[in-house]
Amino acid sequence: HDTVDAGATEVPLPDIQQHLNHLFETKVGADVTFNVNGETIAAHRCVLAARSPVFMAQLFGPMKEGAATCDIQIEDMEANVFRALLSFIYTDLFPEMEDDEADVEEGQEADEVVYATWLQWMQDLLVAADRYDIQRLKFCCEEGLSECMDVSSVTSTLAIAEQHHCHDLKEACLNFLRVQSSSSLQEVMSTSDWEHITVTYPSVLNELIAKLAAKA
Repeated sequence: HDTVDAGATEVPLPDIQQHLNHLFETKVGADVTFNVNGETIAAHRCVLAARSPVFMAQLFGPMKEGAATCDIQIEDMEANVFRALLSFIYTDLFPEMEDDEADVEEGQEADEVVYATWLQWMQDLLVAADRYDIQRLKFCCEEGLSECMDVSSVTSTLAIAEQHHCHDLKEACLNFLRVQSSSSLQEVMSTSDWEHITVTYPSVLNELIAKLAAKA
């Protein structure tokens, strides 16, 4: 190993992600289509099944739909979220949010609208990842939501964390609430999201009280 052949050809870097992403974008050989909120999205069933046990069951198991080709209706999901889910399945890279022009209403700051749009997209992507049992994507969404939490988003994120069994994200939400001032806590608890949590997930309230008591 002390001598190097200057004329040796370097081993190319791995490029399977680029190849699979190209396959997803071009739709060459696609054999399944999904109707998502009025939009048709084509994909390759073998790729989906290899990455998601839910897709495996849906496309090849007892609950499979159709024969050689199939057309599947996706309910309760936006098309941009489903595309992001598929992008992760093909590349194993966290997807970027699509550039949608958010309408800025009078009295709103552009940054607030961008954050609200990103938050909704990230929460929806977490729900999609849990729905199709793609644990790495779910973890990435949890991490992103934990890092970009504020008073306006903590309650909706906490509700999703509890509903979809995201222990670390729920802990992040509770710890965030634990260090807030009394006025910030009052602001949080006046929201409809907090009312939903207390009615639907009363155990979360008990956990927060325990953390506040420990703080005192």
